[in-house]
Amino acid sequence: MSTSTPTARRPKAPDTRGPVRKLLTSFGFQILAALVLGIAAGLIGRQLGATHDTHTVLSDTLDKIGGSYVTLLRAAVVPLIFTAIVASISNLRRVQNAARLAGQTILWFAITAFIAVSIGIVLGITIQPGAHAGTDLVKGAVATQGTWWNFLLGLIPQNFLGLAVNTTTGPTDGTFVSGVNFNILQVIVVAVAVGIAALKAGRKAEPFLAFTESLLKVIQRVLWWIIRIAPIGTFGLIGSAVINYGWDKLTSLAWFAGAIYLGLALVLFVVYPILVKTHGLSVKQYFTGVWPAVQLGFVSRSSIGTLPLTERVTERNLGVPRGYASFAVPLGATTKMDGCAAIYPALAAIFVAQFFHIDLNIMQYILIVIVSVVGSAATAGTTGAIVMLTLTLSTLGLPLEGVGLLLAIDPILDMGRTAVNVAGQALVPTIVAKREGILDLDLYNAPRNGLPFAEDIDDEDAASASTADAGSPEDAAAAAGSADAEETASVR
Repeated sequence: MSTSTPTARRPKAPDTRGPVRKLLTSFGFQILAALVLGIAAGLIGRQLGATHDTHTVLSDTLDKIGGSYVTLLRAAVVPLIFTAIVASISNLRRVQNAARLAGQTILWFAITAFIAVSIGIVLGITIQPGAHAGTDLVKGAVATQGTWWNFLLGLIPQNFLGLAVNTTTGPTDGTFVSGVNFNILQVIVVAVAVGIAALKAGRKAEPFLAFTESLLKVIQRVLWWIIRIAPIGTFGLIGSAVINYGWDKLTSLAWFAGAIYLGLALVLFVVYPILVKTHGLSVKQYFTGVWPAVQLGFVSRSSIGTLPLTERVTERNLGVPRGYASFAVPLGATTKMDGCAAIYPALAAIFVAQFFHIDLNIMQYILIVIVSVVGSAATAGTTGAIVMLTLTLSTLGLPLEGVGLLLAIDPILDMGRTAVNVAGQALVPTIVAKREGILDLDLYNAPRNGLPFAEDIDDEDAASASTADAGSPEDAAAAAGSADAEETASVR
């Protein structure tokens, strides 16, 4: 396979901030500060008598702040998924050996999922969280049940947008209340079909593909503004979680929560570093490069909501070429779920079996592995993994009432699950790019001392800036061409 020279990239903006301003404006510091302040506000709220059933001004305020931020993220999910997938598929026309890259990406998705689910099974058998659970847990079914038939039928689009309108009767006054929902799996199917059709249409589809890529840039810019206010949303989400769930809810499920976070830690801090090291890459550079996206995934609990930042750190920090990253990262955000679709359903299924005193045989453990590796798309990059859990339980023949046992602490677990998901979504493209000889090693090993998340500069602006800085028209043209090369260079 032929390799190309590293793609020309515009240099990072010089960092002229002082130490104090650099700390205060650091995304990581802002998220950490919001976490601490949110926990403090939640504890204060509980001291003032606020609980899940008892509301106060503080609890309502925190709930509105956190809920509004989640609403903003969800509002951008559908257009982001559609445009990102169509654009990522269309980008394959610029990539040499596209089929090989796609195959390698899917293969490594499966390999890492297999490792993660194996860790979950081993921890479930060893720690036995179901045997240590309290007897006062509430059993109950959930509204959404995942089965293989539901999963397969759910892939068939009901309409172009995967749109569904649900109408229910109000609990008190008998009025009708309608709500609009999007089936994310159907949106993905429609986007994949449109993207492939556009590729097959050839030159006549170029205007559509150009429009889709432009629309994606606009949506990503809007979502980037939403990401910028993530510390505010974090403050409300964490504070509301502490009030609604409290630390006492962890008492009867402490062994299960501990097993989940132990499994997540093993994958994030042991398995991923081993994979990075065995491919001749620096573990420190990987973590410093991907950490901003991991932090946002932790607080937002949405792989899709974190997608723009994940793609940005994968390209700008880890050195994955844009043509490949723009395909692999959106694909991973919808199907690569080591936390939600591998560790969690494995441990949760074993927990339910132990709680109901059901012995699992070797075939059922194999089914857990198969469901986790094959059924990852059931999570579809949105918050929560209940559908994936019910899919696993129904496949194993375990009581679905067991899902209700774990709902109380699901938001607490979902933060860690999504963080691992995001880390894996950046890891696999990095590994594949390194194996295929297209990883920009200079960029991967570069010090993280600039402003890697500065606003994108349009090509026209870059050309204008180059003209102002260049000493001659020839220099200006060369600089502008370097900026354009980042967008159009093929990956070899």
